[in-house]
Amino acid sequence: MAQARVAAAWRWLWWEVSAVGRTVRGAARQAGPERDTVVQSLKAAGAAITAWALTGWWLNAPLALMAPWTALVLVDVTVYRSLRSGLQQLVVIVVGALLASAAMAATDGSTLGAMLVTLPVMTLVGTHRRLGAQGIYGGTTALFVITYGAYSASEVGHRLVETMIGAVIGITVNAFVLPPVHLRNVYDQLRRLPRESAELLRTMAEGLRGEEWSAADAAGWHDRARRLDQVLRALASARRWNAESSRFNPGFRLRRTGPPPPEEADAVWERATGHLTAITRTLAGSVGEKARLTAPGAAFLRRYADLADEAAALCEAEEVLLADGGQTDDERAAAGERYREARERVWDLYDGLAEDFRGERAPAAAAGGELLVEMKQLLWELVEAEERGGTAAGQPVRTGRPAAFFRRRRGHP
Repeated sequence: MAQARVAAAWRWLWWEVSAVGRTVRGAARQAGPERDTVVQSLKAAGAAITAWALTGWWLNAPLALMAPWTALVLVDVTVYRSLRSGLQQLVVIVVGALLASAAMAATDGSTLGAMLVTLPVMTLVGTHRRLGAQGIYGGTTALFVITYGAYSASEVGHRLVETMIGAVIGITVNAFVLPPVHLRNVYDQLRRLPRESAELLRTMAEGLRGEEWSAADAAGWHDRARRLDQVLRALASARRWNAESSRFNPGFRLRRTGPPPPEEADAVWERATGHLTAITRTLAGSVGEKARLTAPGAAFLRRYADLADEAAALCEAEEVLLADGGQTDDERAAAGERYREARERVWDLYDGLAEDFRGERAPAAAAGGELLVEMKQLLWELVEAEERGGTAAGQPVRTGRPAAFFRRRRGHP
């Protein structure tokens, strides 16, 4: 038992060390969340050191700790949050310093007495929702004032000036030294949708073509499809972060690599993943001892697998077209060509499979018809998005077919 625990501890430690190593390598190799974290950390450290150099070394402030401490916490993830947090922190620090000074005066300088008077009040004040995460700093400021033992009006004024110096430095560093812009995360999350959809479609196609797929396989496909909802939520969160990072950010225009992808793309992929989830749900319901539907024949499923492969090719090309940089014109042109070729093949495959479906035996007609309907709607989203000038980061890939061509297909199952 002890050896097993030691082995498990070593595995956990190795996993943690490996994760840290991957993060470090990611930050060194390319721009991304890891490098953004490193930049923000170095900015926070630099702001704190600058604040200490100004107040502690140059001005010889009596409690210079307040300045670097404030600067450190105000280098936030967005400039807007730095400004908002700065105002919140200034309010709680003023309240904490004034209340602590009054308590020290009322208790004739008794540290314990001042704590008994001040800390319950400041702890309660710190829970006010308008103060956010900064509420806790009112209590810590009161502790600094009480334990330092300086509570005259001039000394309290020093605390407030030191705090304001730290706040100005922290906000200035965050706003003017590589100000954080969260545009990249929008592209990253949006590209995950076609990438993970393509991977699922390829896996599903391989299983259906092999004729040995089981209830466990189908359940796994359905679970992967449902997890795409998590990516959609992450995309919505990234959109909010991007919008917030543009507020009061003087470097936003300078650091942007281009406009964000249109928000219509989010709705397209929300519908597309919904159809993919429905496909996997139908497959999961047509296999196993508790199957609710009769599975279509092997020949139908093999051709359906070919259709899924072509849908995956559309998604893979779309992932390249959604990139916010890093691709050459040739790479984007090649992805556009792959998209057009897959688009032509996928409709031909769908037309042939829909025609053959008319001869499918009755027990399997329900599952086969639902699979065709959902696949058609999935393909419609992938092609219609481009026909509208849609998802590919605002770069339309024209289909070369008239709208009547697509309307004609609505008569299919």
